[in-house]
Amino acid sequence: MFTRRVFLAASGAAVLQGCSSGTTVSTPGAAQAADPAARIVPNAGWDAWVAGFMPRARAAGITDATLSRAFRGAGFLPGVIERDRNQTEFKRSFEDYLAIVANDDKIAQGRVAFARQRSRLNAIEAKYGVPANVVAAIWGVESNFGTRRGTIPVVSATSTLAYDGRRGVFFEKQLIAALKILQTGDTTADKLVGSWAGAMGHTQFIPTSYQLFAVDFTGDGRRDIWSEDPSDALASTAAYLARSGWQRSQPWGRETTSGGLQPDPGGPRFAVGQNFRAIKRYNNSDNYALGVGHLADRLAGGGPLKTPFGPDKYGLTIDQRKLLQTRLTAKGFDTGGADGVLGPKSKAAIAAYQASIGVAATGNPSPALLARLG
Repeated sequence: MFTRRVFLAASGAAVLQGCSSGTTVSTPGAAQAADPAARIVPNAGWDAWVAGFMPRARAAGITDATLSRAFRGAGFLPGVIERDRNQTEFKRSFEDYLAIVANDDKIAQGRVAFARQRSRLNAIEAKYGVPANVVAAIWGVESNFGTRRGTIPVVSATSTLAYDGRRGVFFEKQLIAALKILQTGDTTADKLVGSWAGAMGHTQFIPTSYQLFAVDFTGDGRRDIWSEDPSDALASTAAYLARSGWQRSQPWGRETTSGGLQPDPGGPRFAVGQNFRAIKRYNNSDNYALGVGHLADRLAGGGPLKTPFGPDKYGLTIDQRKLLQTRLTAKGFDTGGADGVLGPKSKAAIAAYQASIGVAATGNPSPALLARLG
């Protein structure tokens, strides 16, 4: 089975993409705007690859009619290759991860979305045994409650990445799976869109995971995870977790005072069990599973973590990092927000300010730098 973790190592969850300093809170209109990576550029190599792929697709059961519909208007996307080549590999602290996926604005937005879908989520919980707030939390982490579902054509994206060859076998399998989605009539070619690497819909299923786990919860004959109605996507996520070993009536975990999992030195600890591991089947990351669990608790009315996080490696707390961002922006060095997460845009703003005052432009913060900004 191709796991979402293998895929997400290549692409990242949608809600984390495009963050400059940390959190990006999108409006539905902005979230669905055309992605520059969707721009097609003529490429003879891609054309030749597609011609060679056609017999393999037919051997996998894809009809000529499906291939014609799927590749009409499809093309090579250099922006997808660029994103694949320029991924920044680093490990976020758990504190930073929470500041992105479970900040106060996200929680407020999520509680509204949760309330709006509560009756449908309750019905999904009754069928699959996965709590409504856990499914809603995955929705929030994956697509910011449906506002960042992706607009790049999946056939173009997966064929571009298959042709590129760096993970050619993997993405050719994703392309075949995407073509089978079209062939079964679950959606149409113009609506088969997603992230730059092909993750689709409200909860960002890759095509092979869609084939394994997607369900038609609304009963309209289609497993539609792309529409404005998130019902099928949310039910598909619950089905995924149920088949991954979710245990009914058991918690995902809880904050504890001793022992347990401690993702950040000196920070909160967590007692976790089987349902935590089920969430990790969706994305095999402790930070991801803890973030989903904590966001789920907050959506259900729970409070913040009791144990504070200590200073980071630069000696700054998250409140001091937020103050640093606020002061930099006030002086004309835009950090893209004041969430306390020092992402690429914040680092660039720090470096620019350092250069302006004649010190080494390292891009690294410090208590002394914060004091000088004051």
